[in-house]
Amino acid sequence: MGTVISILIILVCLLLIMVVLVQNSKGGGLASSFASSNQVMGVRKTADFLEKATWTLAIALLVLSLLSTAYNTPAEGTSKTTESVTKQKGGDMPNAAKAPVKKAPAPAAAPAPAAPAPAQKK
Repeated sequence: MGTVISILIILVCLLLIMVVLVQNSKGGGLASSFASSNQVMGVRKTADFLEKATWTLAIALLVLSLLSTAYNTPAEGTSKTTESVTKQKGGDMPNAAKAPVKKAPAPAAAPAPAAPAPAQKK
């Protein structure tokens, strides 16, 4: 079912792109080519149709997108609940004081080289 919804989303997107590209922002576009006044579908009706088609496709895209989340299955081996990576690796530790803190061992101090004693003159 998820695949069918994904295909429908792609089709709606392509139709929406075509309908938007046909429109002209200044009221021209496809509607401007119908200059004859005695046609069945006049200039105003074409613009109304394109506007209604745009709204219908946009709403259909929204509904299909929301519907697709119901059929979205997580990958195998993962749980449906969303957890942070820290909680998944460290378990449920709400308090940082409960976690044992391991400090790195301090590096061994190298013995300081003995400076030769200055030669005394007699």
